[in-house]
Amino acid sequence: MVKAPEVWFPHLGIKISKLDPVALRVFGFPIYRYGVLIGLGVISGLLLALREAKKTNQNPDDYIDFLMYSIIAAIIGARLYYVIFSWDDYKDNLLEIFAFREGGLAIYGGILASILVAWIFTKKKNISFGLLADTAAPSLVLGQAIGRWGNFFNQEVFGRYTDSLFAMRLMKQNVMGQPLTENILNNIYTYEGVEYIQVHPTFLYESIWNLGVCLLLLWYRKKKKFDGELFLLYLVGYGCGRTWIEGIRVDQLMVGNTGIAISQIVSIVLVLISISMIVYKRRNTKET
Repeated sequence: MVKAPEVWFPHLGIKISKLDPVALRVFGFPIYRYGVLIGLGVISGLLLALREAKKTNQNPDDYIDFLMYSIIAAIIGARLYYVIFSWDDYKDNLLEIFAFREGGLAIYGGILASILVAWIFTKKKNISFGLLADTAAPSLVLGQAIGRWGNFFNQEVFGRYTDSLFAMRLMKQNVMGQPLTENILNNIYTYEGVEYIQVHPTFLYESIWNLGVCLLLLWYRKKKKFDGELFLLYLVGYGCGRTWIEGIRVDQLMVGNTGIAISQIVSIVLVLISISMIVYKRRNTKET
């Protein structure tokens, strides 16, 4: 009897028989692939930042110090952002706010918290905020590109139904705790007695998009006209990608009952502000 695959990309001919979210166990304690990939993203980003710092005659130790503060701030910020926009799930049991292992982190909360920490850090160190932000920008988006694959192993952060080239099938029984829209449930596929949903692999879209943004930043870094431009370009690139990807996800954080995804609003606002600042700063740079 043919065993039903756990994850399936039918139009690409890819079948994955088993997708275990646990990478290994240490003394019975599970180490999740999601955490491993986040760690890999952090390390990869740090190595890239250290390389750039050395090339631009900065002190690499500053980036190691900043990373320590930034990680803590990013986790707290990502959790607070998620809790604020999912308040109905926590208002009757406040202790659940601290249940980090059960999930519930929003990347924009982490980014905004890291920006605040970077501003404070550069003031204390008396170094350029713009230069630090430019050096960190490619590293940040590289880490995001790698970390998104953690969602794949958790079988989460997917989009609505699609029959496109990259359509992904997941066992329905594995995703019952997540929001399944009507168009997903109306297109159930059965194979070997197992029901599958068929959806957009939004984790893949965002990972590829982020990698592209990273390469763009690395190419553009020698063409920038002012410190901070690379980071603003990151906000534009990431924000544009997040705006369209968020539109096809089924697990968005919404603004009340409006049906509007908060991440789309934040993305659009950051894109517009960043473009305005780039235009303004480049004009001033030419004039001086």
